[in-house]
Amino acid sequence: MSLKNISFTLLAALLAAAIINPYLSLWHRLIELGLATFSPPIFATFIANSIEGHRHHHHNKHPGDRKIANICEDFPPDFPPPDTNTTSTICVDRNGCCNFTTVQSAVDFVANYSPKRTIIWINSGIYYEKVAIPRNKQNITFQGQGYTSTAIVWNDTATSSRGTFYSGSVQVFSNNFVARNISFMNAAPIPSPGDVGAQAVAIRISGDQAVFLGCGFFGAQDTLHDDRGRHYFKDCYIQGSIDFIFGNASVKFLSMHARHAVLNLQLFLILEKFLQNCQLISMANPVDPGAKGINGAVTAHGRTSKDENTGFAFVNCTLGGTGRIWLGRAWRPYSRVIFSYTTMTDIIAPEGWNDFNDPTRDQTVFYGEYNCSGAGANTSMRAPYVQKLNDTQASPFLSVSFIDGDQWLQYYI
Repeated sequence: MSLKNISFTLLAALLAAAIINPYLSLWHRLIELGLATFSPPIFATFIANSIEGHRHHHHNKHPGDRKIANICEDFPPDFPPPDTNTTSTICVDRNGCCNFTTVQSAVDFVANYSPKRTIIWINSGIYYEKVAIPRNKQNITFQGQGYTSTAIVWNDTATSSRGTFYSGSVQVFSNNFVARNISFMNAAPIPSPGDVGAQAVAIRISGDQAVFLGCGFFGAQDTLHDDRGRHYFKDCYIQGSIDFIFGNASVKFLSMHARHAVLNLQLFLILEKFLQNCQLISMANPVDPGAKGINGAVTAHGRTSKDENTGFAFVNCTLGGTGRIWLGRAWRPYSRVIFSYTTMTDIIAPEGWNDFNDPTRDQTVFYGEYNCSGAGANTSMRAPYVQKLNDTQASPFLSVSFIDGDQWLQYYI
């Protein structure tokens, strides 16, 4: 069933419920209808925040007046602000209270190859649309109202979009993209390991110098497609089950939380993907105590040559959730992933990593761990090709220089 069909079904049910009990909140009706379980668990959070914000801000009643006030009465009259020499601001509100009602229409409005930064301010709500930012729409910022309040959602899969790479709810092909306080979600059904064509990307990032601050990424298999370029993630939340961070970009993930089956990752992403202070949440199926089967993996990095300066670096992140998973598997022969100062729960299998069932890759992959903690960080039974890094070996992966951040990142954080 498509998202549109789901929406119509829910609308009919909600109207019926409203007639029966007009005082029951829309949020509670949604919960009773089971929408919170039709897709990733966080979906319920978005609806709760969205509906509550909608009720609070737009349905004010004046004393003695039973009429609903104008839906846009609380919207700032002087917003968006005037352009400056360096920035332009346009806004998106699904109720029609400002420039655009869809995110894609706002993106289309941005001038090609604009030297200015265009801030697309996106009001609270769930925006059901597939969004693409082409290469000629550079210097765009998506400014949400909180990663549990503003979300862009679609439900394509590898099958429906004719390829995993095209399934992203949001696809970013331009350089210098920034996202703050917003979530990207693919609401396709959660697949089982081995399901064909069920990969469902929440966002694909193919431009250079991208920054994500306080953002959420929600999906199951292949949630975050870090395709290519230098990317930085800080204070983000990443959820998935199988290879939910994959690609061949340079990324740093900082201060993130990650969980499998629900992977909550705080990450800092730079050039070779630098993820800092992120939460990684695995949403793989829970496993019985003592079970040895694997049903998920955090990363699948795609470096094809030792000459490529790409990789995923996780710093000060947390990793938890459900399932029994690997930190990464060698999607390509020279896969490179490093976890530093990351707290890991016992969902991590003792061997930690997988060579994609190709022993020849044991000599070419670079999988490193440095000063990690938690039940899943015990390296005594790690695969023999995993490196327990010392201070000198870990140093290149602990700063934004891993993604050349000293040359460009200061403009965004």
